[in-house]
Amino acid sequence: MDKEKIEYHIRGLLEAIGENPNRAGLVETPKRVANMCEEIFAGIQYSNHEIAEMFGKTFDMEYTTQPYIVMKDITVFSYCEHHMALMYDMTVNVAYIPNGKVLGLSKIARICDMASKRLQLQEKLGSDIAEIISEAADTKSVGVKIVGSHSCMTARGIKNVNAKTITKTLTGEFKTNKDLIELLD
Repeated sequence: MDKEKIEYHIRGLLEAIGENPNRAGLVETPKRVANMCEEIFAGIQYSNHEIAEMFGKTFDMEYTTQPYIVMKDITVFSYCEHHMALMYDMTVNVAYIPNGKVLGLSKIARICDMASKRLQLQEKLGSDIAEIISEAADTKSVGVKIVGSHSCMTARGIKNVNAKTITKTLTGEFKTNKDLIELLD
C-alpha cells in the first residue's frame, strides 16, 4: 500500500471540498487516513487462497461427531466498491459440513474479518468467505449469511436508515437441504 500517495491525494481531496489542509485540525489528517487505509483495506493484498492458508488451522474430528459446525453473529465491517461507503452493523453467520477435520473457531472469525477488509459488494464478501472456508476446511458444503447496513443507502441518496441487506451464499449440500439453510438463521 502506497501511504505517501494516499496522503497526497487526501490533501488534494481536502482542498477540492473547500477545506484548508493546513488548519490545525486537519494538518495530521492525511497521515491518519493513510494509516487507517492500511488497516481497513488489509485484505486487498491477499488472495482468497492466501487467506485460507493463513487461517487454515484445522483439527482432526476425533473428538466430535457433529454433522455440521455453525458460528453466528461474527461482526465485521467493509466498504462498498461503488461509493467507498461504509457497510456497517454487519453480522456473518457461517456453517459448514466437516470433512474429517474442523477449523479452529477463531479462524472462522479471522477469515470473515480479513475477507471484509476490501472494497466490495456484500454479495462478493459472502462468496469470498464461503470460498475461503471451503478451502481451509476442505469441504464442499458451506453456508454464509450476512446482514448489514450500507451507508450508501443510510447516509446519502435515499437516506433510509432502517434498511438492511441480507445475502446468503450456499454451496454443496447447503444449496438443496432446507434444514441446513435454516442453521444460518
